[in-house]
Amino acid sequence: MTREDAPRGRNPRRELVEKQILDQATRLFAEKGFASTTLQDVADATGLTRPALYHYVANKDELLSRLISESTATPAAVLHEINERPELGPTEKLRKMATAIAIGQAETADRFKLIIRSEADLPESLSHTYHQSRRHVLKEFVTVIERGIEAGEMRPVDPRTAALGIIGMLNWIAWWHQPGDPDNARTVATQLADMAVRTVAQDDGTPAVPEGPERAISMLRQDLDYLERILAKE
Repeated sequence: MTREDAPRGRNPRRELVEKQILDQATRLFAEKGFASTTLQDVADATGLTRPALYHYVANKDELLSRLISESTATPAAVLHEINERPELGPTEKLRKMATAIAIGQAETADRFKLIIRSEADLPESLSHTYHQSRRHVLKEFVTVIERGIEAGEMRPVDPRTAALGIIGMLNWIAWWHQPGDPDNARTVATQLADMAVRTVAQDDGTPAVPEGPERAISMLRQDLDYLERILAKE
């Protein structure tokens, strides 16, 4: 891509340096701890002088804030964008949302694990931002599942419970996936997205519970739970 071809407002070199800074900060925070890591440590690891580093970041709190933003606020925005695409049905939206989260976790696993480990020590303002972003992610998954139920594409499960289960499954990739192979990350993300859809999709003709009283009771319970939620909204 030539300079003329680059999107307006973007500075590819700056974006590359900022990514390197965030990657090195993540590694140092994980190895030494946030309190024991200095900006000089980050500058040395990135190959920058301390004054040059200040062109990209003001202090450690800003570094941590940006790590949190990229790991939580950005996924929430991506999910919302998918959820608002009118040409997609709920099932396809859920599949794309799950794929996006899985790929993100595979590519930024160290950042996600760092934030989880540092959650209790986050400054109040950062903690608020972090938890707000998590709520937004949950809301997007709940919304698409609710729409899937209304459209008859998904079973009448409890949307919040189903959303939490799917998010948990997708987040767990950060703890076991080996980074460094984009093709493998895409394959894993596709498989997990398919599993996410199957957890809420209407039966494909092969009952999870054999035909008989147990299956009938299970279906009645789901329908009653769905009816209760509908009545509670009125």
